[in-house]
Amino acid sequence: QVQLVESGGGLVQAGGSLRLSCAASGRTLSSYAMGWFRQAPGKGREFVAAINWNGGSTDYRESVKGRFTISRSNARNTVYLQMNSLTPEDTAVYSCAAGLHTSRIVSRYDYWGQGTQVTVSS
Repeated sequence: QVQLVESGGGLVQAGGSLRLSCAASGRTLSSYAMGWFRQAPGKGREFVAAINWNGGSTDYRESVKGRFTISRSNARNTVYLQMNSLTPEDTAVYSCAAGLHTSRIVSRYDYWGQGTQVTVSS
């Protein structure tokens, strides 16, 4: 079992930055690919970014490319999402997830955190 806890969300003005963290306990994160997903009010959960087990491969949804960066520290059992140039459209609850392989598909991930709210004001 892996327990995931996100932190770093908050309220920020458009154009600002936030760094989300996802800390794991229970098992080492180095066994897993990790993903970040988000869910805005009234919408389904959508893929944001993913990283493979050693950080050698990443994937991003088109709308965040060049603005968001996913990274990981297996030594710290933590995954990060650096978000720059935020827009109101980025407002959502952001959740991290662990799975065997990187994927854009929600069901491919086995463990999920509770999420952290990100609100971007215009």
